[in-house]
This record gives sequence, C-alpha cells and structure tokens, in this order.
Amino acid sequence: MKLNYLLFLLVILFSSTAQSQSFDTPLAYLQFISEEQETITKSMWNYTKAVAHSRNEKNVERKRSSVIQSIERVKKKVSNATAFENDPYKQNVLENLELNENIMKMDYAKIIDMKAVSQQSYDSMESYILAQQMADKKMAEAQQEYEDQFMDYAKRHNIEITENETELGKKMQISNKVFKYYNAMYLPFFKANITESYIFEALDANDISSLQQHAISLGAIVNEERELIKNIPLYKDDTSLLDATNAAFDFYQMEAEVKIPELIDFLLLQEEVQNISQIIEKTPKRKRTKEQIDGYNEKVNELNKKVAEFNRMNTQLNKERTKVLNGLNNANDQFLARHIPKE
Repeated sequence: MKLNYLLFLLVILFSSTAQSQSFDTPLAYLQFISEEQETITKSMWNYTKAVAHSRNEKNVERKRSSVIQSIERVKKKVSNATAFENDPYKQNVLENLELNENIMKMDYAKIIDMKAVSQQSYDSMESYILAQQMADKKMAEAQQEYEDQFMDYAKRHNIEITENETELGKKMQISNKVFKYYNAMYLPFFKANITESYIFEALDANDISSLQQHAISLGAIVNEERELIKNIPLYKDDTSLLDATNAAFDFYQMEAEVKIPELIDFLLLQEEVQNISQIIEKTPKRKRTKEQIDGYNEKVNELNKKVAEFNRMNTQLNKERTKVLNGLNNANDQFLARHIPKE
C-alpha cells in the first residue's frame, strides 16, 4: 500500500496590518485549519508505516480506523468553528474532509476485500494493485485540492504564504516512490508464481497435457518478465529486489525447462505401466505370453527406480523453492525497512 499524501509546513506571514491571532482574524482561522489538517496527516503516516512494516493485518486495519476517526474529529471541530466573515473556505474544507473520509472508508475498505482474494489469480493481483494506485491518486488529488483552497483563502485575505515541505511531507513522498518500485517488481514475480501454482494443480490431477502447457507458459513468462524488470529503473541504486526476483526466476526457469520434463517422463512411464497392467489383467491367464509378463516386470522395475528419483527430486525442489521464496520475502521486508522511515 502506498499513499501520496503531502503536507506543507505553512509558515504564515501576515501583512503588517495584522491584529492579534484570534478566530476573529483570517490568520487565526487559517492556522486553526492547518493544525487540524496536520493531525490527519500524522495519522495517515502511521497508517502508511503500518502497511510498510507490519505483517499484522489487524494492526493495519486499526491504523486505518484511526485515520477515519481523526478525520471525523477534525470535521466536527471545523464544523463547529465560526468561519472568518462567512468565508466559503470553511465549506471547502468540510467538503474536502468528507472526500478524504469516503476514500478511507470506501476505497481502502474495498482494497482490503480485494487483498483477501488477490493471491487467487494474476488478474486479481493486478486489480488489487491498480485499486491501490487509484485510491492513492484520489487521495493525492484531494490533498492538492486542499492546498489550492488554502492558498486561495490566503490570497483573498492578503496572507503571505511561504511553502516549505516538512519532514512528514518528505516521508510521504518517499513512501510513494518506494511502493511504486516495490509493486513494479512484485507483479512480474507474482505472474510467474501463480503460473507455477497451476503446475501443482496439474501435477495433483495427473494431467500431463496441462502440466506440459503450464511448464511451457512458465518458461515463457520468466523470459518475458526478466526482460521487463531489467528495464525498471532501480530505486536509489538498490539491487536487492532485482537480485532476489531474478533468483526466483532462475529457479522457475530451471523447474520449467529441466525438472518438469523429468516429472512428465515419470508420469508417462507410470501411465504406461498402468496401461500394460490393464491389458494383462484383461488377458486370460492361459493366453498371457512370457514376453508380455517379462516386459511388464521390466517396466515395473524401471518405475520403482523412478519413484525413488521422483521423490528425491520433489524433496530437493521443495527445499530450493523455500530457500528462494524466503530470500525474496526477506529482501522485500528489508527493502521496505531500509527505505521507508519508521518514525
């Protein structure tokens, strides 16, 4: 999850005719709005950190709820405050808060639901990531609208604004860039990973034709996606995700081009033995030939040897797969921890 939600430290220099700061002055009201907006942005940053650093889905959801509660509190305070000279800015702010609240309640809630099924297919994962991007875009547009209205109000009341990006604003920008790169690297991996899962399904079903098709597809996907990630500009020259993803692709390519054909040979031999057995069983004992029985026994012995090889290969593949995927997961975690501030 990435959130492009910028905050500016608004150093407000009121004109020389300014009076004392109170809600009876345009400056006091602008400062009030700015301070309330900052509480929302801090809450949003806590949510962003939870998405980046926490594996606890309940904790992430609590942070989202906290953002919603912050917006609701600020909305109530702004609604109860008296605007300076009935300036429409108050209504602008309330409408903007309503928009932010709807995005957090509806868009991000929808994203949570989509995440639950995102692992089921490449299309589901792609839709999930796209929904994240669209929600972030809407949030960024809402923030830009808030800033434009802020500046319009200041201009109407002769308030000079010096814009200076805060540390919080910088963190939000960093988060946006980090997640953009992270997702760009993750989706190609997931495309290969979900294709491998189809291989497992075909293997469980003893579906040799489907197994062959998915193995060919996996090899092609690895080649295509390897070229794709090679052309993605690195984030701060950090090659960790690129290296870990390529390691996963190396495994998938070896699996598709070497190991799966060996598995298919085993399944074909197993099928051949079953067919011979069925033919012998249908042949009356008095009509069974020595050549027939010897041929069958030879194939059974060959199959027994292949069973041991098949089991060893499966065990080795599972170990290598676990090692590669753990390496990628660790690289992902460390990449986010390294580039998204925790405070």
